[in-house]
Amino acid sequence: MTGPSGPPVVLVGPPASGKTTVGTRLARELGAAFRDTDHDVEAEAGTSVADLFVTHGEPHFRAMEERAVARALAEHDGVLALGGGAVTSAHTRALLVEHGRAGGTVVWLDVDLPTAAKRVGLSRDRPILGVNPRQMLRRMLETRAPLYGEVATLHLQTGDRSVAAVVADVLAALTAGSAR
Repeated sequence: MTGPSGPPVVLVGPPASGKTTVGTRLARELGAAFRDTDHDVEAEAGTSVADLFVTHGEPHFRAMEERAVARALAEHDGVLALGGGAVTSAHTRALLVEHGRAGGTVVWLDVDLPTAAKRVGLSRDRPILGVNPRQMLRRMLETRAPLYGEVATLHLQTGDRSVAAVVADVLAALTAGSAR
């Protein structure tokens, strides 16, 4: 199920698309470990992503995130979830495209604005959404969609679907070898 190296499945998508929830369940189904690059960044920084944004700014966080993604793609052999903005890095996108070409599966978990807004609410742990989360989320969904599409080998909608249904679709694609 894995490519030559690295995780068999990498999950990308906007905030509230279900990367952590789907990834955790998918890892359990595959008997694999789950890893989240946001947690990797937090462990390295010794603080939360939200605090990194406030204290050091987004560019500092993105540089740490880029390194965390590269490390995880090289080291991890389970299910990997990336932060929603990881695809804004050209270097990260190139690594993800190469991962897909080498046989890995990059799943774009997509979500519609009403569902994402409902899931996010006014969460303080999503610093990029700022003062007007709905407007920021709409802009984020629109501007990042082509970037997710560039790296994805499989595109799934999650908004009106159960976690079990999304996981089943990923598993079916892996089994069929059609996640290309």
